[in-house]
Amino acid sequence: MGRFEGKVAVVTGAGAGIGKACALLIAREGGRVVVADIDGLAAIACTEHIAAEAGRALSITMDIADAQAVAALFEAAERHFGGVDLLVNNASAMHLTPRDQAILDLDLTVWDQTMATNLRGTLLCCQHAIPRMIARGGGAIVNMSSCQGLSGDIAQTSYAVSKAAMNMLSASLATQYGHAQIRCNAVAPGLIMTERLLAKLDEPAQRYLRRHQLLPRVGRPEDVAALVAFLLSDDAAFVTGQILCIDGGMLAHVPTYADGGNSRAERPAGSSAEAVAAPHC
Repeated sequence: MGRFEGKVAVVTGAGAGIGKACALLIAREGGRVVVADIDGLAAIACTEHIAAEAGRALSITMDIADAQAVAALFEAAERHFGGVDLLVNNASAMHLTPRDQAILDLDLTVWDQTMATNLRGTLLCCQHAIPRMIARGGGAIVNMSSCQGLSGDIAQTSYAVSKAAMNMLSASLATQYGHAQIRCNAVAPGLIMTERLLAKLDEPAQRYLRRHQLLPRVGRPEDVAALVAFLLSDDAAFVTGQILCIDGGMLAHVPTYADGGNSRAERPAGSSAEAVAAPHC
């Protein structure tokens, strides 16, 4: 028996990448999955993949920035599967990130649209999921944050701020509804090589980002799905209100780790590890 036998999960942004990996893993472990995505064909393809493995899934084409569409999503989940036990808020306005600039160059339309999807859409999904979870005796929510919500960057201001706010939304939800047996955690991925990201990053860019990791490979959507599944399951029954990084150690090291060389062969001649790693005050 899988960890999610008898459970109903709603996964947003489940047509590809991390969301799809989460939907597939939940279904493989016995859960019935509502696959929601703004790309209807991708959502259908994911449900067909689940069906091919003898799982049960329902595809819904919708935009989580649309309040009526979110309401219809959860009504469909209840009508089709009888309720909601698990929620993965993965949908994100990634198509806006190329236009998401530094503060003085930031188009407010990009800011507003990013917040409408990443933050307001997540809030709407939680508002519709929580009463249904309470009716079934509790539930678990995972919000897909990002390492960019934990550290500053030279661009993607709107995205980073929306993810930082999502972290507090997760903590607030965990605090306010823990008594109702609802757990909520945020997952903060680092460099996860989805199909979309692979198409955007050339090899020099990938090499640069890998230098900032402690592990010798990039992350995969399946890595994140495994963490999400753990947090949704009873294995994490006493885990709530947390932000869990899954970044290959990208945020764990001192800033000079990458610039000074993360291996003996890359360090300047005559330098010691201590000299490279320690700032001069």
